[in-house]
Amino acid sequence: MINPEVILVNENDEVIGFEDKLIAHQKGLKHRAISVLVFNTKGEWLLQKRALHKYHSGGLWTNTCCSHPYPEETTQISAERRLMEEMGMKSKLNYVFDFSYCVKLDNELTENELDHVFIGKTNDLPNINEEEASDYRYVDTKTLKIELKDSPNNFTEWFKIIFAKVNEINLKL
Repeated sequence: MINPEVILVNENDEVIGFEDKLIAHQKGLKHRAISVLVFNTKGEWLLQKRALHKYHSGGLWTNTCCSHPYPEETTQISAERRLMEEMGMKSKLNYVFDFSYCVKLDNELTENELDHVFIGKTNDLPNINEEEASDYRYVDTKTLKIELKDSPNNFTEWFKIIFAKVNEINLKL
């Protein structure tokens, strides 16, 4: 599937339809998304660097993986599927929160998502899918906070929100 459909939702995460992924981003239509955060037992964040050829935000650092559920799958199944597809790894994933955001991106695209965030813990190293990610690294919270402050343009817009939210709710990693 080159441009699978995304699930269009309202502010209450109720399904209101389906749309081609690229069209949804071109028109800025609100849709369901997932983001996965993986930490090792030292509490370090596993980040991926998005592949340069991605249709938006290429070459930027972001959370372990992210995507959109297929119309027939739950956010939990989508998160597990994408962790394996993007990073070649498994971890028990727990839903922690969701948030809505709308930002203009490169290539005249708009992210208007209701993003469901999942967290996992493992010391396994990823086997990245180079169609999705060009690099990965583990980084501690203190260093990441400094990097986000000093070089915010090196990170995806949604990851900046996720990082702030994780710290705001003082999530035990």
